Amino acid sequence: MSKVMLITGASSGIGEATARKAVAQGFKVIITARREDKLNALVQDLGEANALAIAADVTNYAALKAVVEGGIEHFGQLDMVFANAGMGVQSPGVEAGEPEQWDKMIALNINALLYTAKLTLPHLRKTTGHFLMTGSAAGRRTIQGSVYGATKWFVHGFANNLADEMKEWQGRCTTIAPGIVNTPFFDEPKPDKLDPEDVADAVMHAVNAHPRNCVREIFLMPAR
Repeated sequence: MSKVMLITGASSGIGEATARKAVAQGFKVIITARREDKLNALVQDLGEANALAIAADVTNYAALKAVVEGGIEHFGQLDMVFANAGMGVQSPGVEAGEPEQWDKMIALNINALLYTAKLTLPHLRKTTGHFLMTGSAAGRRTIQGSVYGATKWFVHGFANNLADEMKEWQGRCTTIAPGIVNTPFFDEPKPDKLDPEDVADAVMHAVNAHPRNCVREIFLMPAR
């Protein structure tokens, strides 16, 4: 039976690349993001037998719950979750920062991650499943005044704590921590940096590891 992966932030970039690689390797995917048109186009590429799109704002607990329940009703199980949705801010720093931007970023980078874990862990327990999340190089070092970096520090700390909780039932937890990736996250293309496919490769490496092997973190940086 094919394994089933839920991917948040799946309409573009890392999430889209991961969905494509997962299906290419025989997985079924539940994909969610706010942009329904992008999700539906991706399902057309992947095939309706392989992918289910449910558009939602993952900062809304009730909406995310509907995604999880709808995906499991459709495919019958949940084996892996990739909590990938995230965002940065346009006004960096603290003194020059904008609290409204912080609120939106914290809601997505932190609260939505917590909601995703809360809603999916009971289902992952049934399949001895795997929870993955997108961290960042920014969450592994200090960056002057970076509130975005601080949210990613939270991701890395949360992942360590969650991994210990999941050990009670042999579940696995992985942080994928890339440096700069050439995605719509940035206003200008960055073709000399990591490609979303590089990060998707890291995700698939972690999920394909032997069940006895919990790959706790994959840290990848551009070669230049």
